[in-house]
Amino acid sequence: MTGKVYLVGAGPGDPGLFTIKGMELLRKADVVMYDALSNPDLLKECKDGAELIDAGKRARDHHLSQWQTNELLVKYAAEGKLVVRLKGGDPFLFGRGAEEAEELRKAGAEVHVVPGVSSSISVPELAGIPVTHRDYASLVTFITGHEKADREEDRIDWRSLVNGHGTLVILMGLGNAGKISKELIEGGMSPDMPAAVISKGSTPDQRVETTTVSKLEQTIREKALEPPGIMVIGEVATVRDRLGDLI
Repeated sequence: MTGKVYLVGAGPGDPGLFTIKGMELLRKADVVMYDALSNPDLLKECKDGAELIDAGKRARDHHLSQWQTNELLVKYAAEGKLVVRLKGGDPFLFGRGAEEAEELRKAGAEVHVVPGVSSSISVPELAGIPVTHRDYASLVTFITGHEKADREEDRIDWRSLVNGHGTLVILMGLGNAGKISKELIEGGMSPDMPAAVISKGSTPDQRVETTTVSKLEQTIREKALEPPGIMVIGEVATVRDRLGDLI
């Protein structure tokens, strides 16, 4: 195959946090397949005539299934196109980038990855919440709050995450907050453990609410916090009281 596919991380939402290399590729690409979480303003940088394909996935709203996305990536590579697969955050952190890269390798296509600024660190940071802190946490655990749809049960043992896992940063979990809270508390976590919810982080619509682990679901519902959202659980959430927004 003569084409090339670049899995490019679009960052957390703020176009200013997109990488220079990602921008260079976006401006040269013949085809751009973009996710729902990539800022649409980035598409204004595409060259005239570039084919733009919405491959976005949100709950119950998939423009393309994953197998269709994989097939299209291989197809365009076989046609000799320069393809940018624009993915929110970083391609390999809960972004299925590794799966796409495997399919492309299997088909004999040339594939490269351009890391992006991950929302897992940057979004709490912009909200004045460091995921590690010398006084509170020397360890951080990143968790997806939304498992594969074909699994009847969570593969994540939430109760086991109570001790020895430091700050818990949960992506894509707003709709599952009640179950997560319940499992953590039943595993021994104090109901009063500080927590924070950040909605639409790094964008002009960013909203941040501090709460406790027992009140995560209530906070999300009463404050009408919408995806994309990140939950941070741990003593580091209290640092926001002193730092405030850093966006």
